[in-house]
Amino acid sequence: MSANSYEKPDFWSRKAFSEGYPARSVYKLQEIDEKFGMIKKNYTVLDLGASPGSWTSFLLRKMEGTGRVVSCDLNPLSKDVKGDNLTFIQGDLNLKEIRDQIMAIGPYDLVVCDAAPLTTGNRTVDTARSEGLVEMAIWYAQAMLKKGGNFAVKIFQNGDQQALLRKMREVFTTARGFKPAACRSESFETYLIGINKKIG
Repeated sequence: MSANSYEKPDFWSRKAFSEGYPARSVYKLQEIDEKFGMIKKNYTVLDLGASPGSWTSFLLRKMEGTGRVVSCDLNPLSKDVKGDNLTFIQGDLNLKEIRDQIMAIGPYDLVVCDAAPLTTGNRTVDTARSEGLVEMAIWYAQAMLKKGGNFAVKIFQNGDQQALLRKMREVFTTARGFKPAACRSESFETYLIGINKKIG
């Protein structure tokens, strides 16, 4: 891969490293939480596609040892991401045995997903793969969130974003797009936010 701005530490990357987070993505969740008030003490939270663990770390710090964080990814979390109230499940989120493990710990007050597909450089292919991850995350939110629960998921912007929001509005009182300031200016990622699940 040729050198590009993604390889150069920017303000957010340097800030993340200085504060002990594995990646700059932590500030996207922080801004989402500041705007929508999604994380509360004593919550049971599900972090999908969690590796290397910045969002999990932020959840653990924000909840200050209360509640429970359940994180799942094909890859392990960074070794510094740990907590007495953390459960990490390594595996494919599409497999029934993984879904059953996650469901057995729930239901959840909050489901978050910052997962991104392996990118090809072909925007059509990459956005389609991202949409597949979003649909998977929406399934988890529908199946495992408590009534009144909230949801945040990353998506690569494309023509299907509005269709996904319409689907989310069937599940949540409010569903909308939101692009945190910590997203790179050249990135075409954004987030879909679901507030107040209608039924448990």
